[in-house]
Amino acid sequence: MELKDTIDLMNSSDYKDRFKAEYWQVKIRLEKLRKMIAKWQAGTLGFTPSCSLELLKEQVEPMQNYLDTLEVRAEMEGISV
Repeated sequence: MELKDTIDLMNSSDYKDRFKAEYWQVKIRLEKLRKMIAKWQAGTLGFTPSCSLELLKEQVEPMQNYLDTLEVRAEMEGISV
């Protein structure tokens, strides 16, 4: 799934669909961040970010925590993500 694939879910009047969109958007962004970090560490990134590698690594933990929280909430609310 790509970010563009979440548009219909985001625009839904059903909160469960909007929740799914939020979940997938965070998951997709976190996966892309991890890939970017891996490429930077391997020397294959193709550009130099204006922030430090350490800052990007710090960003991973709160994003993962948020994703974990969304997964717990989905389970509690019976939302299939």
